[in-house]
Amino acid sequence: MQPQRSGPFPYVPINRRPTITWPNGARLALWVIPNVETFPLNEPVPGGTGQAPDVINWAPRDYGNRVGIFRMMEVMARHGVRGTVALNAEACDDYPQVVEDARALGWEFMGHNQSNARLLNRMAPEEERRVVLATFASIEKATGRRPRGWLSSGLQESWHTLDYLVEAGATYVADWINDDQPYLMNIGGRRLCSIPYSGEINDLPQILRAGRSSDEFELMIRRQFDTLYREGAQSGRVMAICLHPFIIGVPHRIGALDSALAYILRHEGVWRATGTEIVEHYLASGATF
Repeated sequence: MQPQRSGPFPYVPINRRPTITWPNGARLALWVIPNVETFPLNEPVPGGTGQAPDVINWAPRDYGNRVGIFRMMEVMARHGVRGTVALNAEACDDYPQVVEDARALGWEFMGHNQSNARLLNRMAPEEERRVVLATFASIEKATGRRPRGWLSSGLQESWHTLDYLVEAGATYVADWINDDQPYLMNIGGRRLCSIPYSGEINDLPQILRAGRSSDEFELMIRRQFDTLYREGAQSGRVMAICLHPFIIGVPHRIGALDSALAYILRHEGVWRATGTEIVEHYLASGATF
């Protein structure tokens, strides 16, 4: 993609679009995204001390993959919710049992860079292309299935990222947090679908950075759901819940996820979906926007 003033998609306001209908007339697609990430101990943790080893920032993140993710799996399985894992490719080697258990639960995996310590927009183009293609290849080897989706670490892209994603065979990208519905991107004449991720219903910015309590985060999830569920009666919406095992997976916070899912799933017309299921249904409907 060449530098340009706006994104590679037309502006189509939500009140001027064809109606989206989800399977079985559901109002809302519930999309839960656990971020399974790795931070090499011999590299600085982004936002940390700037030195390695950065034990005070590295260790809680390692806790998420040693303990927290398995709490999340238990809660989500009890509610019949499959995750779409934003997976650092190097986590396949660092935490293979996490990948094994997620596969057993029928979770989906989407690419999320090789490591969360390295952002795409700080790489030279040839290095970025190598990282994107290698991420897809590594996850395919570890899981037996090539990823269909992508979330850039830190939601940071370069002008080249979307081209490399299309080259890698991606169907959808989650970086563009500017809508409540999927939409189509034109990447040099090739199609890529944007899926609604969230910078708001996301435990990292809310709890870690803004200092919100788990109760406040749960209330945000409920209020987000209430609005999208009401609007979904006219045209289907996507509700992303974006989670990090080292944050929501600690003992005193996991109950917030359990309670929030219980609240959402008491309602009729909620489709528990993976990213690929959402995008495939959207595209199969003849999407033109």
